[in-house]
Amino acid sequence: MIARTRAQVLLPILLFSTLLIIPSFGIPIRKVEECLSKCKESFFYHQDRQLLEKCEQICFDKYDGSHGEGIEKKEGEQQRGEGQNRYCYGEENFEYWMKSELGHFKVLERFTERFKLLQGIGNFRLAILEANPRTFVLPSHMDAEELFYVMEGRGVLNVLEISGRNSYDIEQGQIFSFDAGSQAYLINKDDNKKLRIAMLLHPVSSPGRFKEFFDAGGRAPESFYRSFSTKVLEAAFNTTKDRLEKLFGQQRGETINATEEQIKALTEPPTAPGGWFIGPSKQCRRSGVSLTSRQNRVWYSNEHGELYKIYACDYSDLCDLGVEISFANISRGSMMAPHYNSMATLAALVVEGEGYFEMACPHIEQGGTHYQAVRSQVSPGSVFMIPAGHPVVAVASRDENLQVLFLGMNAKHNRVHFLAGGNNVLNHMERVAKELSFNAPARVVDEVFNAQKRAGFLPGPDEIHKEERGTRPWTAI
Repeated sequence: MIARTRAQVLLPILLFSTLLIIPSFGIPIRKVEECLSKCKESFFYHQDRQLLEKCEQICFDKYDGSHGEGIEKKEGEQQRGEGQNRYCYGEENFEYWMKSELGHFKVLERFTERFKLLQGIGNFRLAILEANPRTFVLPSHMDAEELFYVMEGRGVLNVLEISGRNSYDIEQGQIFSFDAGSQAYLINKDDNKKLRIAMLLHPVSSPGRFKEFFDAGGRAPESFYRSFSTKVLEAAFNTTKDRLEKLFGQQRGETINATEEQIKALTEPPTAPGGWFIGPSKQCRRSGVSLTSRQNRVWYSNEHGELYKIYACDYSDLCDLGVEISFANISRGSMMAPHYNSMATLAALVVEGEGYFEMACPHIEQGGTHYQAVRSQVSPGSVFMIPAGHPVVAVASRDENLQVLFLGMNAKHNRVHFLAGGNNVLNHMERVAKELSFNAPARVVDEVFNAQKRAGFLPGPDEIHKEERGTRPWTAI
């Protein structure tokens, strides 16, 4: 036993020593991942979070380029492709905080775990809650401000206030905002569909870290009431130890299957308004804002797609968080025009459909700036990160629409600049500036920039090629 204890203590020390003496130049991205994996193996199971964080920081400091844009790629296309998934998160990047046959709650790894470029949004976290039909989710609160987006299904959300209880009908396309510490519970009232909710969290205690606190429950999940001494609880509730044990000693899980009668009782008419907002009202809190409602802000719309947008300071809650929200429905075979965001870093969560993102990423080299092309296939549940200033394109597959929820962080005063199409910002350049910039006659520059008349959403690469083939004249043989 003593030998085993010594081994457990020595292993972390040896690992730190190894990390400190390994040279850091010319190391490919897979070394960063190997280093992080060793950290988790050594410190996670020792339940020493501080050592784990120090170990992870050493990995990034030694292996992850000094400019924060990642490791330079100088070894051809194969190695350049290794870095593209750094911007795309999949199922393997989520940690399940709760999982059962009735649903799950999973949290995406911290945005800063991969590279320093996303430090500006390091205090935000993304999570997904899923509840099966006719499932009740226990009440809890978090030490984080919460933004909910209903991705699928319908249900009832209850929030407990000092003044009473507010109840809301929720359905796909609605968004709700809650203060840190808000007591909330919900039920999926549908008989067939799952209830899926995307959550953007802004911790208030520790940057990038939050906890969930359960009042109900017992041992699984553990109620925080069990942390107090029996004498304190007996005095607080003015009851006996036996009654307290019956109340806080059960093991039922965070999700519970409800009977038809219980569902009816929990789905009584809502006590607070829901649905969507229109007009200049600033009272977003607890009210629900439907992003996909036609009456709400349609920013761009044509046969190739639609974009619905809520700016950061349209509503007080979003303004306080510095978050803007948009929802893109890109028609199959179409694409969202090349563009970039001036201030916001976006987490693009794929709600439905498949397609891909392409993005230009600058890397500093001795000869100047080199742009790495990042291309990532996406499907439902994928998260693609778009840092501020990075030109990006989203393309839907030929088979189905691509629906994407964009969560823009640090979005106050953010502006979207399109780089192609009828609203190409470069069209505002003077004639001489165009000639000097592109080393070509202004007429040639205008011919290229003005060829695409559509704005916002455009025919995708495959659609353009179809049009070209359809209009190409026959050539005599």
